[in-house]
Amino acid sequence: MPVLRLFGPARVCAGTARVDLPGHTVSEVLGAAELRFGLPFTEVLAISRIWVNGDSADLRFTLAPDDEIAVLPPVSGG
Repeated sequence: MPVLRLFGPARVCAGTARVDLPGHTVSEVLGAAELRFGLPFTEVLAISRIWVNGDSADLRFTLAPDDEIAVLPPVSGG
């Protein structure tokens, strides 16, 4: 099952940094995450970049069972 890794605000909204979720595409896994974590997570997801195994990926990307999806929200500095 693909692993979803969450960073920054996405991690805060989900209450976890890592979760295994079912899905054959990035879209399916992220959809399962939205259902599980709710609207605040969905809002962060809308402004985040998505990477699979360290490379930028789109929602149609087909996943292997051991793939890792990372949700990377924008970073602000100070």
